[in-house]
Amino acid sequence: MRILIAEDEPDIAMQYRIVLEEKNHDVVITENGDACLKAYNERTKINLKSKEPAFDAVILDYRMPKKDGMEVAKEILAVNPHQRIIFASAYIKDTLVDSIKQLKQVVELMQKPFELDALVGTIEDEEIYAKLEELNVKVQQIKDLDPTHEQVRDLMDGLRKVQKYDVWYAVGDTIFA
Repeated sequence: MRILIAEDEPDIAMQYRIVLEEKNHDVVITENGDACLKAYNERTKINLKSKEPAFDAVILDYRMPKKDGMEVAKEILAVNPHQRIIFASAYIKDTLVDSIKQLKQVVELMQKPFELDALVGTIEDEEIYAKLEELNVKVQQIKDLDPTHEQVRDLMDGLRKVQKYDVWYAVGDTIFA
């Protein structure tokens, strides 16, 4: 997989790189939000001809210099609304609230500190992301309707079924842990 990481702590970024490259992933590390966007946009231009996504996953630290993770996520999702973004944050409550208000879609959040195996497992589990994409469609459908209690319950049950790791998800204004 091709993975872009924005992490301003060099030691943490190096740990991510080591564990992901051991699993044969192509890893690009950036130290701030501006550098992350530059790397994303450069790879997107290169991949236009092949129509492949620039990255399979983008991991964003929530608080970074220059541009924070939320600003970066908004800009990336404006280019590619289907880009998988995983927030890695010690400020899980702030990240959840901001992502609900600003991104308006299902998001994945890992609370720092976390085990590196959980990071690898979350990234490599493409089934989780596919199901989250399905839930994004259902969230929009539910927002467009006046949902019944049963429809909301079905959506929440679907979200619980995809969770395998200690990852948080936000759907609309509901948070799952």
